[in-house]
Amino acid sequence: MAADPTSSPGSVAFERADLDRLFGLLHERGYTVVGPTLRQGAVVLDEIEDASRLPAGWTDDQEAGQYRLRRSGSPALFDGRSGPASAKRALLPPTATLLQARRAGATLELLEGDPPPPKLACLGVRACDLAAIEIQDRVLLGGSYQDPIYRARRENLLVIAVQCASAGGTCFCASMGTGPEVRSGHDLALAEIVADGRHTFVASAGTAHGRELLDGMRARPATAAEQEAVRAAVARCRASMGRTLDTDDLPGLLARTLEHPNWDAVALRCLACGNCVLVCPTCFCVNTEDVTDVPTGLTRRVRRWDTCYSLDYSYIHGGNVRTSIRARYRQWLTHKLGTWHAQFGTTGCVGCGRCITWCPAAIDITEEAAKLRQPPARKEASRGNA
Repeated sequence: MAADPTSSPGSVAFERADLDRLFGLLHERGYTVVGPTLRQGAVVLDEIEDASRLPAGWTDDQEAGQYRLRRSGSPALFDGRSGPASAKRALLPPTATLLQARRAGATLELLEGDPPPPKLACLGVRACDLAAIEIQDRVLLGGSYQDPIYRARRENLLVIAVQCASAGGTCFCASMGTGPEVRSGHDLALAEIVADGRHTFVASAGTAHGRELLDGMRARPATAAEQEAVRAAVARCRASMGRTLDTDDLPGLLARTLEHPNWDAVALRCLACGNCVLVCPTCFCVNTEDVTDVPTGLTRRVRRWDTCYSLDYSYIHGGNVRTSIRARYRQWLTHKLGTWHAQFGTTGCVGCGRCITWCPAAIDITEEAAKLRQPPARKEASRGNA
C-alpha cells in the first residue's frame, strides 16, 4: 500500500493560482482532462480545459432521494461530494461499438469498432472511487478473460485524487474501509486548504507519472502545519460520516435471510428503475445488441450498460427467472454485499452513497441490510371458534 498522502514527508504545496500550470502540464503530455463541473443542477464529470471550469464556491446537500446544490460561501473548488457520475464512465463507457460491417452487393466489409481511447487525466477522484476502480480492475482485468475496451482505457488513464474534507449525508465509506483518506490507486493526490486568507493545495505523488507532474509544478515542500491541516480535515470528514453499514459476516447474513419478509416490504417501494445500478461505480453489467441501418447497409454490434433490475436481463430460453421486483432487488443486494465476495474476493460496495441519493424511492442500502439482522416479527396465531 502506498504511503498515506495526508502525512507523506514528500508532500509539496502550491497556491491556487498555480493550479492551471497542472492543466498545462497535462495538455503538454497529450492528456484530455476530465473533472468535476456544473451541469443541469449537479456536479458531473466532463471535459474541462482549465481550473475555471471547476465548481468554485459550490457544495451539495445529499440525503436519501435528495440532491441539492448550494453556495458554499468558500472559494474552494472541491467542496462537492460524490456526484451522479464516477470514473467508471471513463473506463467502461455506457455505449461501445464492438465491430461494424457494411454490405455492398455480394461483398461484406468488416470495419473497426470505436477508435482507440484518448489519454485521459481524471481529476477530483475520491477515495471511494479509487476503491471502485480497484474492484473493476479485479473484475475486468484480473480473471482469465480481460475486457479489451476496459484494458485500453485503463492503460491510458491518469488518476488525480482529491482528499475529502467533508462527508455527504449518504456517505458510508468509513464503514467499508475505502475512505475518506486517499491511500492508494492514484498517480497524484491533492488536498485543498482554504484558511487565513490563503488558498493552497498540498500534493503528493503515488506513481512515477505523478512525481513527474509535481516536478514540473512551481511547488515548495509542504509545511508541518499544512500537513496537519490535511490530516485534521480528513479526521473531521470521517467523524461526520452520514451513514454506517455493519459489515460483520454480511455474505453469511444475506445467505441466511433469503426469505426474510423485508424483501417483500422493500419490493413495494422499489420502482425497478435501475438508478442505483447506473450511478454505482462498481456495477459492470452490460448487454450486446446488433443494429442495422438498411439504407447504408451498415451493421453495428453495440455494447450498452444494462441492469439486473431490467425484466429482460435474466431472460433465458423458455422464460424469465426473476419476474418480480422482490427477486430482482434481492439479486442486486445479495450480489453487491454477499456473493461478490465469493466471485471476486471483495465486496461490491465502496460506501459512496450514490445509490441512496439517486433512488427516487429513497431506499437506503444501509437500512435494508440492517433490517435483515432483525428477526422477523412473529404473527399471532389465529384463534378460531372452538
